[in-house]
Amino acid sequence: MLSLRVDLRCFYLHSNEEYKVVNWPYPRVAAHRGGGTLAPENTLAAIRVGAKLGLKMVEFDAKLSADEVAFLLHDDTVNRTSDGWGAAARKQYAAITRLDAGSWFDGRFSGEWMPTLQQASECCSALGLAVNVEIKPCPGRETLTGHIVAGEVARWWKGTTPPALLSSFSLEALCGARDAAAHLPRGWLVGAVPVNWREHARALGCVSLHVDHRQLTAARIAQISEAGLRILAYTVNTPERARELVEWGVDTICTDRIDLIGADFFG
Repeated sequence: MLSLRVDLRCFYLHSNEEYKVVNWPYPRVAAHRGGGTLAPENTLAAIRVGAKLGLKMVEFDAKLSADEVAFLLHDDTVNRTSDGWGAAARKQYAAITRLDAGSWFDGRFSGEWMPTLQQASECCSALGLAVNVEIKPCPGRETLTGHIVAGEVARWWKGTTPPALLSSFSLEALCGARDAAAHLPRGWLVGAVPVNWREHARALGCVSLHVDHRQLTAARIAQISEAGLRILAYTVNTPERARELVEWGVDTICTDRIDLIGADFFG
């Protein structure tokens, strides 16, 4: 069971809302971290690779630099996906831009950087892509990150169809996102589905539950759907499992294997 060690008072300001989605405007397939296994994650190159293969939706991670610039990065440190070292939350964004975020993956991507949300928005807009922005706060910056990222998403994706979809594992980040941009759809990311998933999803006005596909069964999917929530399953990398999940009622598959599970995979 997921441990929820947060102050829930902020969540219950809207606890009577039934935030149900009649139409799910998002594609069946989303490219994980931009380009899945085919490009350095969370870069503009990754987003372009996803679009080149015909994907209509990309997922990527956003967090804050020391000077509170929202930019794309999954980890708390820059170690794994760049030639730099150290905690992202302790680096000014100007220093982060000087890091090579592509060569670790392949020399062809040398010179790629960790883009800002604004730069990602401009790229996605030019390519006609829907987005799922995962709010990925560094420790101790959950509410702040949710607030700033949601505010920037509301600004840079203003008026887009479908609207940018926010998600996070952090309830505090989702609370901050809701307070900054209540009109943006939100999804709660979970591994194992916690006992009180209905309560928290409703309190946060979530439209969807984003679940580790290994935790999903036909019965669990039916429960979530009956509660009025849509379902995004991550990270699904085999065609057989993708077909099974969609047959059971999953709305969107997030995958690394965009070469195997492409835009036209489900027809």
